[in-house]
Amino acid sequence: MEELQGDREMRTIDLAKANKLGCFIYVPVFLVYWLPFYFLWQRGLGTNELLNSLKIAINPGLFIALLIGILLVGILLHELIHGLCWAIFAKGGWRSIKFGVLWKYATPYCHCRVPLTIPQYTFGALMPFVVLGFLPAIVACCTGSVPVLIFAVFFTAAAIGDFMIVNMIRKEPRQAMILDHPSEAGYYVYLHQEEKGEDE
Repeated sequence: MEELQGDREMRTIDLAKANKLGCFIYVPVFLVYWLPFYFLWQRGLGTNELLNSLKIAINPGLFIALLIGILLVGILLHELIHGLCWAIFAKGGWRSIKFGVLWKYATPYCHCRVPLTIPQYTFGALMPFVVLGFLPAIVACCTGSVPVLIFAVFFTAAAIGDFMIVNMIRKEPRQAMILDHPSEAGYYVYLHQEEKGEDE
């Protein structure tokens, strides 16, 4: 496998700040998704129906367990989507992908061990939002499903860290290469690079 040589600079985001921002962003995200949903379904589903749909007539303990299970599966899918998308472009494919947990913040992560171009890295960074946030929001608006709408809101807000990283990346020179940081929420950017093989 070839190794990228050259000057690199580290860029990271404050993960604690990202988690706090993720909590505050639920309201605007909910409004963005709920308003078109409401106007599409106001004749068949209003605010009262929304509240009633959240009170599922099952054992409260079972409901909480179901909710936690759905969230955990969604979080795992979020990281898996990162990995699958980056593996498409990474030299070494799936072998270049690593999963783990930042225990300090109780946050799972997906790490790509090899550098990617800006479009490649951005694609992998944003796809969890597209698959778990944006597309479910469209499905909710088409079907009138409140649970799917809530799922979309949660996993759109959960992508706030990815949005913050992509916002930094868009300011980098287009020819730069991006290497995902192995233990922080961020990346290394190679502004001037050359490839060097292992046998050199």
